[in-house]
Amino acid sequence: MLASEKLLSISVKRSYLPADFAFSSKEDILPFFKELIIRDVNDVSAFKQWLIDRSELEAALQENVGWRYIRMSCDTTNKEYSDAYTFFVTEIQPLIAPLSNDLDTKMLSFTFVEDYNDKGFKNVLRQVRKRVEIFRPENVSLMAELQNKEQEYASITGSMTVEIDGEELTLQQASNFLEMHDREKREVVYRKILSRRLQDRDKLDELFNELIKLRHRIALNAGYSNYRDYMFDSLGRFDYSPDDCFKFHHAVEKHLVPLVQKNEESHRKSIGLDVLRPWDLSAEPEGQKPLRPYNGSQDLINKTISCFNEMDPFLGACIEALKNENRLDLESRIGKAPGGYNYPLYETGMPFIFMNSTNTLRDLVTMVHEGGHAVHSIVDGPLALVDYKNLPSEVAELASMSMELMSMEYWNHYFNDEGELLRAKKKHLADVLKGLPWIAAIDAFQHWIYLNPEHTANQRRAAWKENYIRFSGKAINWDGLDDALENMWQKQLHLFEVPFYYIEYGFAQLGAIAVWRNFINDKETALTKYIAALSLGYTDTIGVIYSEAGITFNFENDYVAELSGFVASQLDLLEQ
Repeated sequence: MLASEKLLSISVKRSYLPADFAFSSKEDILPFFKELIIRDVNDVSAFKQWLIDRSELEAALQENVGWRYIRMSCDTTNKEYSDAYTFFVTEIQPLIAPLSNDLDTKMLSFTFVEDYNDKGFKNVLRQVRKRVEIFRPENVSLMAELQNKEQEYASITGSMTVEIDGEELTLQQASNFLEMHDREKREVVYRKILSRRLQDRDKLDELFNELIKLRHRIALNAGYSNYRDYMFDSLGRFDYSPDDCFKFHHAVEKHLVPLVQKNEESHRKSIGLDVLRPWDLSAEPEGQKPLRPYNGSQDLINKTISCFNEMDPFLGACIEALKNENRLDLESRIGKAPGGYNYPLYETGMPFIFMNSTNTLRDLVTMVHEGGHAVHSIVDGPLALVDYKNLPSEVAELASMSMELMSMEYWNHYFNDEGELLRAKKKHLADVLKGLPWIAAIDAFQHWIYLNPEHTANQRRAAWKENYIRFSGKAINWDGLDDALENMWQKQLHLFEVPFYYIEYGFAQLGAIAVWRNFINDKETALTKYIAALSLGYTDTIGVIYSEAGITFNFENDYVAELSGFVASQLDLLEQ
């Protein structure tokens, strides 16, 4: 067994806060921050206790806002949930931000801080220094305004529905029709989805314009010339630079785009078409039914538990614990926010998985992906400080994307038919290859957006189209569909809600392929190293954490070629 099942129980152990601590106003929080700010800390022992007490307070607040966000995203139409989240963002966070900066400044003032040798603290220290360096009081209210406005994206997109065969469906549900054999029906559904998205195109454009303006002001206030550079420091990207992102873009363009185009040409031939159109990309060949790996969310949960159990009983127990504690909301429904996430909840140590399932292979992948995040949240739970568990996405996504590929060896729990299992694996590996160019396109687009903050909506559409074409090859015919192509970027939640959080998927995907390659060669060793890396949380650099997993943090041209070639070779084996 990989880890102790003691990790799977929910327990809140408080020594600083009252056991019944909860807050309904700013006044409930202030005394604890003020006490930490004025407390005498004269030696290393007192400093350790100060860190632990601060972490306890931060964990309680993080879990409180976490539940507000979760409830709101599960039902974007519920005003009570929306108001509760808005209250935290507009009233509590502006109060906390300067107080947290005061605590950071106090920490750096201690003469013995450099000598504190707790594992992971050096990593925390570099983050604290950067936070203090870029903090500006005038940005506090702007960030609250920004965070509140970012949530408008979920409200707009969560209400998008189309009518298919007399039934009102979410766009996620309607997209299942794109797997049908009937090409005319696929086109009708595609155009209905497109039409519905275009209804809110201008609204989303205006929202994005407002977000860009706010973000640019925040960057200027902090002494930066652009929001891109500000975000690299804000996200604590100590281990790579924008130039490394550009190297990754070029490597993907060189090695992945040809592979994706080859796979799309193969798909075109398999469904008997002369020309591949956007509504053909998910279509199944004649005689093959769309893959349906489960029937309803409970079946998806139970099959995932069985799949993870076969990998290791502890992994299955992690998902079962989420099921028992009602920390899963998987079904797509009207009024639910789009996308999927695993929300770590630091105080109880038991995360929450949110997604929009419609009984597709993509949902299976999302479930095991978020399951990897959940395992990560659970195994790093015992770490002493919240800062040790506040993961950079390059580490967090390594956990989830590795789980996608490792679990694939046990997808027989979802597919009884050997032919369907084979198809599922082939589709997923093709999507892994296809995902890297999309990641590069989104990331390159973000660099352009924030280095050119005065651009117009039309210029943005043109820039996106240029980026998309660069990273998509020539297999798909977009004739007459300029609106679809130019506004495709609006589907990407990250651009609206979590800017610059996307390149991490690319770096982590490379790492996940390397983990999977090790897993194929020696499953037990690879899985042990994987859990060991996850258990580190963020107590060391990204490079060290990747090394603990038995791989390297690398995105150079030769490495991209090597790993993409490995995936292509595994696809070839499945074709035999």
